[in-house]
Amino acid sequence: MWAEQLPNGKVKFIERYTDPMTLKEHRVSVRLSKNTASTRKQAQATLDDKIAQKIAASAASVQKDRLRLRELVDLYRTSQNNSRRASTCARNYYACNSLMKILGEDILVEKLTAGYVNKKLQDQHESIGTTNERITRLKALIRWGYKNDYIEDIRWLDKLEKEEDKEKKIKLEEKYLEAHELKLLVAKLPVQKWAYLSEFTALSGLRIGEALALFDSDVDLKNRTIYVTKNYDTKNNETGYPKTSASNREVYIQDELYILCRRIRASMNQERMLTGIRTNLFFSDVSGSHLNYFSYNKCLKETAKKVLTKNINITTHIMRHTHVALMAEQGIALDVISRRLGHSDSKITREIYFHVTQKMKERDNQLIKEIHIL
Repeated sequence: MWAEQLPNGKVKFIERYTDPMTLKEHRVSVRLSKNTASTRKQAQATLDDKIAQKIAASAASVQKDRLRLRELVDLYRTSQNNSRRASTCARNYYACNSLMKILGEDILVEKLTAGYVNKKLQDQHESIGTTNERITRLKALIRWGYKNDYIEDIRWLDKLEKEEDKEKKIKLEEKYLEAHELKLLVAKLPVQKWAYLSEFTALSGLRIGEALALFDSDVDLKNRTIYVTKNYDTKNNETGYPKTSASNREVYIQDELYILCRRIRASMNQERMLTGIRTNLFFSDVSGSHLNYFSYNKCLKETAKKVLTKNINITTHIMRHTHVALMAEQGIALDVISRRLGHSDSKITREIYFHVTQKMKERDNQLIKEIHIL
């Protein structure tokens, strides 16, 4: 917002905005008697209201029978930017770009059919997993359009089905580490803090952003509780709320994790005494800031390639999946694990859990197969 002095002594406050339907830039203005902190605040509120009304009017004027895919995506993105986390918006931004490239950004949304979408997706010759993910993102976009009255009929979505991924069993084993693999990887990481962070996320099930956002006061060893109330967005370098409402939780500190937390705290306190740096973070670099996620992730990948024989694409999130697998092996119920992870409903958690328990069942059957009791 900026202000212009008018000849009659009044002040004109002006703000620009972009119409998400046309992508054209417009201006709104309001005239007030003077330019003070109070009037600037009043002007901003008035201009914001005007912009909201104009965008709403523009959206209401959308002709459903002429709505193109790029226009629907623009509306979707505007809504997401106002209500979703930056990381979620970024993921959906690229997903929608891919969908527009595959289906055609100028395609009329009302002309989309299951047959057309299936043909376009098949022409990409992508993996089953990638195609299934594209279908998931497209359905989310189209259903959002339907719920917001931009689309009349979405019955064709029911015909759009994902293909069974026969390689899923193999892929699931690439999503977590066995206990001996985790121990080896942690032992070989060249930076002690990164080894601590890997072990901590594997034993607690916290997301990497949740772990990096922890204050020292969030790790309550007396009451054996980790209070998860924040998430550090590594891409945008900002701390915000956890991913979902279920993510806001208390995680019990079991004996193994308790010992690790004491080691981490002692190590961090010693470093801070030597450097004179004061910080409230549980994990921090030598300057007292958040640990560098990208350096950590790079080191994790490189170390895994050197020391693990398993063909696995290591990311920081694999520690969370590893937590699911290790808990399942200990006989912990799925609903207990889900609450600990802060998942209201996670498909991948269920898949890993049932995969691991099925492997245990098969192993038990092999042990029993050859025995003779009588």
